[in-house]
Amino acid sequence: MQVATGISILHGIALGKIRIFKHPEYIIDEKLVDDPIPELGRFEQARCKVQEQQQVLYDRAVAAAGEESAAIFQFHADMLDDDDLLYACKTIMVEQHHTAEYAAKQGFENVAQMFKEMEDPYFQARSADVIDVGNAVIEALLGLDTDSLQGTEPSILVAEDLAPSETVKLDKSLLLGMITREGSSNSHTAILARSMNLPTLIQCKDISDDWDGKFAILDGYNSCVYIDPTQDLIDSLTRKHNEDLKKEALLQELKGKTNTTIDGKTIKVYANIGGPSDIGSVQANDAEGVGLFRSEFVYLNSKEDPSEEMQFQAYKRVLETLAPKLVVIRTCDIGADKTIDYMNLDKETNPALGFRAIRICLTRKDFFKRQLRALLRASVYGNLAIMFPMIISLREVREAKEILAECRRELANEGQKVADNIQIGIMVETPAAVLCADELAEEVDFFSLGTNDLTQYTCAIDRQNAKLEPFSDTHHPAVLREIKMTIDAGHRHGCWVGICGELGADLSLTETFLRMGVDELSVNAKSVLPLRKAIRSIDLSKPASTAGKAE
Repeated sequence: MQVATGISILHGIALGKIRIFKHPEYIIDEKLVDDPIPELGRFEQARCKVQEQQQVLYDRAVAAAGEESAAIFQFHADMLDDDDLLYACKTIMVEQHHTAEYAAKQGFENVAQMFKEMEDPYFQARSADVIDVGNAVIEALLGLDTDSLQGTEPSILVAEDLAPSETVKLDKSLLLGMITREGSSNSHTAILARSMNLPTLIQCKDISDDWDGKFAILDGYNSCVYIDPTQDLIDSLTRKHNEDLKKEALLQELKGKTNTTIDGKTIKVYANIGGPSDIGSVQANDAEGVGLFRSEFVYLNSKEDPSEEMQFQAYKRVLETLAPKLVVIRTCDIGADKTIDYMNLDKETNPALGFRAIRICLTRKDFFKRQLRALLRASVYGNLAIMFPMIISLREVREAKEILAECRRELANEGQKVADNIQIGIMVETPAAVLCADELAEEVDFFSLGTNDLTQYTCAIDRQNAKLEPFSDTHHPAVLREIKMTIDAGHRHGCWVGICGELGADLSLTETFLRMGVDELSVNAKSVLPLRKAIRSIDLSKPASTAGKAE
């Protein structure tokens, strides 16, 4: 028996044969051509074909994992309209008289290397996306079919790494689990794996081609894979796998039941979504509402600044479908790792600390008003709450509320109906907001803790930098104290307080958060039922078990 270790993305057990996923070999002719015009035509045909493929991949990813996970394919499609990238490829054909395949390979590699040499980890990570799209263009030019690389029988897929497009092309019905030699827990592949509920192991350095076809067990609980396991181990982990399946079935029985602890404390469990296409997941997992609608995906999924009407239709659909459930819509949180070409944002050396979210909205008033007017118009179709992101001061809250009031007056003058009972809240995701929480609570109805950014800013750890993972501690006592401080401050002033970051779904902290007094937890839809189960097993009248040091 052979054992290899890595980093587990998702707890779970997968049993089956190994399938080594090998990238196709590109045989590219380096001969020169006399006339570059036909090559330019072939390149353009391939470019258009790949753009169409990216739309198909986007639709497939939305269905499998939601709009947030699928946004990368919109980025890929937009990349194929980038003038600098296209110029780099066409210059090699026109001036050097190389074939379209050679030009695509060199052009995309040159641009990818430029990204790789940037200091910002976000732009470094984009180099892999450039290569992914470049490979798709080359495959289109060479007429390669890469959809059959997975094989035809259920298997545990093993690869050096998987690009987002490769991951979403996989037939989930044949996929038992995934193992990669490279990758990070924040990669698109990892995000998709979590969304599809697949046991996955990354940074498994001992991968070998000899594994192909061998029986294996991927143990996500212990972050390892067993090749040619003993019969005793097969029997033991098969029982564990069957127990997991039974637990999943039992979770379905929680639908319609209250999220109440043994001693009688009830907490709301909401879902995080990226757009109207995620409504089905909210309903299927019986979430009580939406604690975070990431409205920036309405912008990311549009090739131009979305109009008020376009936004209104998106918000109306979610509110109308989920009524009377509460839907908390966060105003546009563009910036940092979420960029849009049509907004013409300057490149920044430290975008996480730069021009983003509420800072953009308050300085581009017309842009902000389009969204606020759309939200107000949609408010009559359901139960809306509006939330402002990246708040660090009282001035920002008051200014945002005044612009909202201005929009309300405009709509009233136009004869448009607006709901009277719209709750206003803010994201608490900076130490500044935590320390000013008492003052901020007097201006709003609720707080929602964005624990991803709060951890990043408190610990000075760039959440996009895979090299910093060994230094990152999502349970850092400073972050937990900030959460407790925020909950206490909100309650002192009549605000309800929720958590909408990744920590909300961390079951090892559920009891901690309940003892702190949190009112609501908002998580990805697939985490709703496991979280509800955890809540119903907690007895707050007894001494703390896992929460002692957190209070």
